[in-house]
Amino acid sequence: MDDATLSGICVPKNILQPLFNASNSSTLEESLTRLIETARGTDGRSDLASKNILTTVLQLCQSLSCPSSHHLVLLSLKLIRNLCAGEIINQNTFIEQDGVGVVANVLSSIAIASDSNSSSNYGIVRMGLQLLGNVSLAGEEHRCAVWHRFFPLEFIEISRLRSREICDPLSMVIYTCSKGKNRLFAQICSDQGLAILSEIVKTASAAGFEEDWLKLLLSRICLEESQFAPLFSTLCPMGVSGNCNDVKPRVDLFVPEQAFLLSIVSEILNERIEDITISSDFASSVLRILKSAIVVVDSVTRQQSGLPTGSSDIDVLGYSLTILRDICAIDGLKQEGSVDIVDSLVSSGLLELLLNILDDLEPPSIIRKAFNQGENKEGTTSNARNLCPYKGFRRDIVAIIGNCAYRRKRVQDLIRQKNGILLMLQQCVTDKDNPFLREWGIWSARNLLEGNVENQCVVSELELQGSVDVPELTGLGLRVEVDQKTRRAKLVNVS
Repeated sequence: MDDATLSGICVPKNILQPLFNASNSSTLEESLTRLIETARGTDGRSDLASKNILTTVLQLCQSLSCPSSHHLVLLSLKLIRNLCAGEIINQNTFIEQDGVGVVANVLSSIAIASDSNSSSNYGIVRMGLQLLGNVSLAGEEHRCAVWHRFFPLEFIEISRLRSREICDPLSMVIYTCSKGKNRLFAQICSDQGLAILSEIVKTASAAGFEEDWLKLLLSRICLEESQFAPLFSTLCPMGVSGNCNDVKPRVDLFVPEQAFLLSIVSEILNERIEDITISSDFASSVLRILKSAIVVVDSVTRQQSGLPTGSSDIDVLGYSLTILRDICAIDGLKQEGSVDIVDSLVSSGLLELLLNILDDLEPPSIIRKAFNQGENKEGTTSNARNLCPYKGFRRDIVAIIGNCAYRRKRVQDLIRQKNGILLMLQQCVTDKDNPFLREWGIWSARNLLEGNVENQCVVSELELQGSVDVPELTGLGLRVEVDQKTRRAKLVNVS
């Protein structure tokens, strides 16, 4: 009598004996542990495949149903996972023996249906998903078998388990199965598929993630295809904001999961800036979000932190800007003949929006200091101006404008026509609230003037009256001057 029977677990001898023989052990747990180690190597997997151990372990999984057997179930799934790691014989046997159905039943009966918040059950789900991922790598037939058994119901149930250790392998399975232009990918882009992705994003937002599978999945869905907008909307509960594509001003425009999605997409875009192609639909969607989020600028207090700030609305605003910054940088490097996304964004009002925001902001701290000195001398006070909702807000706006102006005369001319040249020159200063503002300001000024005689003439003919000096500006060869009529601070070069 073995230890399985003593523990109240009834396992038939025709299942136990092959495991004992293959592992040269006399207890079930010891057998599984030894076989797991053996299956870690290519030769070990091949040897166990010749003994058809995988079929035996699948039968074992079907025999382990009571709560006290969870540890053995975990070991069994781990052994099958190792057996299917690149070993085509085992991968084929798994499909032939309906291993997908066996794993699905195990996950449903043990890990999902009963006390799904248990950490041990999370471990079983994670192991089962890793196993399915290994099987899916074998080919189209294997991917379809996994997909048809788990999509959509099992996937949606698993995706609602708020655990980091589940989020990663679930993303791996879905990405692997739906990779390529096939009908499986079309299904993940359907309403049912987006509901699954929405739950995965919610889990990652709440519990975090460690591996790159989620990024690969979101990169494919959001950046390479046209599913960003529907996924973003799916994350927004109807009871909160209704249609997230047409958000009306209120206390909370966005939910944390939407801010999280934008932060991950921004990170992906920044990492792949040299090798990714952005669709016009994606860029337009982000601009719409920015237009909805910008209302928060009218009601914020001075912030002491950069992104993320902890405010969903401000974070959505900030990450929308960083995404647009990188989109415009990518488009500046576009190949000849490709669609000019910057042109489309400018036509949709991006430039006017940013110039208006920038003009309504209080000046950078160094100019603000000089302006305050001028006011003290004149005994006047300035009108209240909007504050930066996070550290780096002004810098991000300047960066987008600078990237848009890169070798685009239309954009250069539009900035001049909107009286934005002086405004942009004001940004060529250091600012404690906007790291690297001076560098982005100089880059933008260069792009604004390069090859544009009209803009160069505007700068050379600037005539302002009254001035105040600040040592920090003098060291940069610059000087703040104040228009006596408008009381607006302006920046000029003393040379």
